[in-house]
Amino acid sequence: MRVASAALVTLALAAAAPRTAAAFCGFYVAGGDQKMFNDATQVVLMRVGTRTVLSMQNNYKGPPEAFAMVVPVPVVLHEGDVKTLPRDVFARVEQMGAPRLVEYWEQDPCRPEVVYSPASVARSAGAVMPKATAAPSLGVTIEAQFTVGEYQVVILSAKDSTGLETWLVREHYRIPEGAEPLLRPYVEGGSKFFVARIDPAKVAFDADGRAQLSPLRFHYDTDEFTLPIRLGLANSSGTQDLIVNILAPGQRYEVANARNVTIPTNIDVSDAVKDRFAGFYTALFDRTLERNPGAVVTEYAWQASTCDPCPGPTLNPGDFATLGADVIGDARDRRNASSMGYDLVLTRLHARYGKTMADDLRFRAAPPIAGGREHVQNGQGGLEEGAQPASQNNFQGRYAIRHPWTGPIRCEHPRRKIWGGPPIEIARQPGFSPAGVRPAVGLAFAPRGQVDLTQVVRRDVPELGITAGKPVAAPETARSTPPASGSAGAPATDRPDARIKSGCGCASSDPRGGLGGALVIAAGLGLGSRRRRPRGRAA
Repeated sequence: MRVASAALVTLALAAAAPRTAAAFCGFYVAGGDQKMFNDATQVVLMRVGTRTVLSMQNNYKGPPEAFAMVVPVPVVLHEGDVKTLPRDVFARVEQMGAPRLVEYWEQDPCRPEVVYSPASVARSAGAVMPKATAAPSLGVTIEAQFTVGEYQVVILSAKDSTGLETWLVREHYRIPEGAEPLLRPYVEGGSKFFVARIDPAKVAFDADGRAQLSPLRFHYDTDEFTLPIRLGLANSSGTQDLIVNILAPGQRYEVANARNVTIPTNIDVSDAVKDRFAGFYTALFDRTLERNPGAVVTEYAWQASTCDPCPGPTLNPGDFATLGADVIGDARDRRNASSMGYDLVLTRLHARYGKTMADDLRFRAAPPIAGGREHVQNGQGGLEEGAQPASQNNFQGRYAIRHPWTGPIRCEHPRRKIWGGPPIEIARQPGFSPAGVRPAVGLAFAPRGQVDLTQVVRRDVPELGITAGKPVAAPETARSTPPASGSAGAPATDRPDARIKSGCGCASSDPRGGLGGALVIAAGLGLGSRRRRPRGRAA
């Protein structure tokens, strides 16, 4: 199965909210019985042809003893394939693809219309780690071994999963109970195993005991494009969330073996959402999965170097090179990262799956879609709703607070519903603070169950069975939605209202706690999990 198609490498999780459990798709192994937390892992995957570049940032909290993470990969990696990265690029990727809240004021209906010429519009636009030893009797071979930054990397191959498990134990690592059956399909499929051991003598720990780890990046070539998420089930006690971010030239991606849906977008909301946007979005996402069990949700598909509206700086040629443009594409692209970068499409996918997951996620190229823009639908008078086929990818989860004009109207032909910034008399009021363009980042810390969608949306959302102002009935537990025709099996929770007990990428949580979600991306990692003590009901 060449699963290692780790083409998308496992997404990590962000946990650290009340009633939230940490998890990691794949697993961490460490000496002894100490508990470890992975508060947030972010993974960015760049894919061109058969080459995949995986960039991964981990935030580890735990004892300062050496530990390692185990990731299935499709081929033997060598020292030149692995490097460490600066941390700030991950925050920019998260911000670019995150759902966003905007705030608009209706402009004076009698203000003279300003016509811009095309030309004017264009102008505005330390310690030595012990060497690992091979174990021929166990069927474990060390294919490569090298050090990158604070990481001592060992690339393993194994003839059987029991031997690999025994080798890890022999090397003084305690792996999660029940990991051997999950390792088995990867071993049988010919995967190699990337084991990155960390030397705590080379790592600074902050006051909270969190290691300041350098992000890792590695690249490889493989025909299959899959996400080996099953290894992460070793640490799961329930349902996991996963956010996958993919960068590819001119192309968005979707899941090939599950149903695909897009997040409802272009919904006007009440002013109360300004201070509870993350909570609003978690409620919207949960409702989307209640209506579409087992589906994978597309939250963003847009050219990576542009956005409208933009929650912050766009990704730039330096970011593209950092994330893999320097080792991907043809020689000309590698000499000029920007030539590829400005054609890259950022796709953000959000999945939820349970312990019954029978297959890894498999990805396929998908046609362009548009939606979530401030564009009036032709002949319909309202904003575009949902995702529509398009010539290029311009889809985003966007939600708006709108303030209608309340001043006098003293003209014969007023022009209504022209939206823009706040009137000067409002902007000058003491304490005035507009939402601007607010991205829903750090969703692992977002409260759940605190927002009633029917009371904050300003229009009906028929695809979710939501009528503005009318309470939503509890979901039917018997409702189910089959995977798309021809799919190999869709990921699904054990029941539509299943509590999220652990998560990957997005994070994990109880419905009453924080939504999992340190926007990550990627494909085959894992970590030990532990349910945290609640610190009181989430606000």
